[in-house]
Amino acid sequence: MPITIAETSGKQMKKKLQKILVCPLCKGPLVYKSRQNELICEKDKLAYPVRNGVPVLLDSDARRIDD
Repeated sequence: MPITIAETSGKQMKKKLQKILVCPLCKGPLVYKSRQNELICEKDKLAYPVRNGVPVLLDSDARRIDD
């Protein structure tokens, strides 16, 4: 059964899920920011949304993070 981020709200994202999620562009690690409900790629400066507990890892849906 898939693990969704919604199941981990209010606590740290499960380590297993965090290990397998990577940025679709650079394959680097993603950091979950619960307040924004986004997965952040610090290398590419992109934020991927999490909708209904499901990460949307499409570059077309990502927003650019300004420094």
